[in-house]
Amino acid sequence: MLLTQRTPDLKSHSGQIAFPGGRIDPTDESPLAAALREAHEEVGLDKRFVDPIGYLDLYLTFSGFRILPLVAHIDPDYALNVNPGEVADAFEVPLQFLMTPGNHQRLKRDWNGIERQYYAMPFGERYIWGVTAGILRNLYERIYAG
Repeated sequence: MLLTQRTPDLKSHSGQIAFPGGRIDPTDESPLAAALREAHEEVGLDKRFVDPIGYLDLYLTFSGFRILPLVAHIDPDYALNVNPGEVADAFEVPLQFLMTPGNHQRLKRDWNGIERQYYAMPFGERYIWGVTAGILRNLYERIYAG
């Protein structure tokens, strides 16, 4: 699974682990087009190496974002060119690790006086949590619990 670590100087979610991708622009023809454009902008992933499989269910965040995760196979011959203005690092995590329920932590945190629950999937020195871990948990549930 290809993930990124956002640069520490971004306005939102700085330093966090995320998927390549982002906001749909008015010029994007579809969510797929936006995902391919954003992945190219962030990590230089050429769409020739991407074979879309489908979408997961819409993911609504506590802060009001609506995310439509795209699942795709990436040809192993791809080469990344990380955009240092957005991405501090790009790395892979074995799908087997991410799809093992024993690696899914369910945690609680106080946020402005409201208790929030979220998933975390620590992987070595990487701390995958929040929206990214929630989307990965949804993928797990789609494949194994559905």
